[in-house]
Amino acid sequence: MIELAQKIRDHGTYLGNGILKVDGFLNHQIDAGLMHRAGQEFAKRFAATTPDIILTAEISGIAPAAMAGLAMDLPVVYARKHRPITMPENVFMSSAPSHTKGKIVQLMVSPEFLKADQRVLIIDDFLATGKTLNGLVDIVGQAQAELVGIGAVIEKSFEGGREMLSKLGIQIESLAIIDSLSEAGIEVRAG
Repeated sequence: MIELAQKIRDHGTYLGNGILKVDGFLNHQIDAGLMHRAGQEFAKRFAATTPDIILTAEISGIAPAAMAGLAMDLPVVYARKHRPITMPENVFMSSAPSHTKGKIVQLMVSPEFLKADQRVLIIDDFLATGKTLNGLVDIVGQAQAELVGIGAVIEKSFEGGREMLSKLGIQIESLAIIDSLSEAGIEVRAG
């Protein structure tokens, strides 16, 4: 997505340690129009996978996943990081390291909302090391559902996540790809 790549160039900030700050349009303040167009792009790219449901991780994955769900007329489920009192005791659970939080986070999905007969599309904000996405893949497996694809708004190609996830043999799409990230600048291209 050319528009997204340009937005990253204009408003993304490198914070060191491989962290790209995109709080102005994706991770804190949301550019709803841009996310709407991203959702439409995901819908176009994944139309042939015929998913039944979209799965994402709390919280930054919700906006792009919701917009893809709107474009595809699908429900969106997000893996929670904290168990509310309304969630049943027996849940699908996985853990993943959070680069921005600097700790391991738990990802939880209620079995009420993820069933064995569903075709699941995962949409998230970043594809970097692939560990958070792999945690979501693990949850899909626990539910005995079928994973049909993974979409990321932004991919950091140099962190190896795509290579790890490509072993799953499913469609993986990124809307913008960061080829390098340093004090010297951000090299980004449309995905």
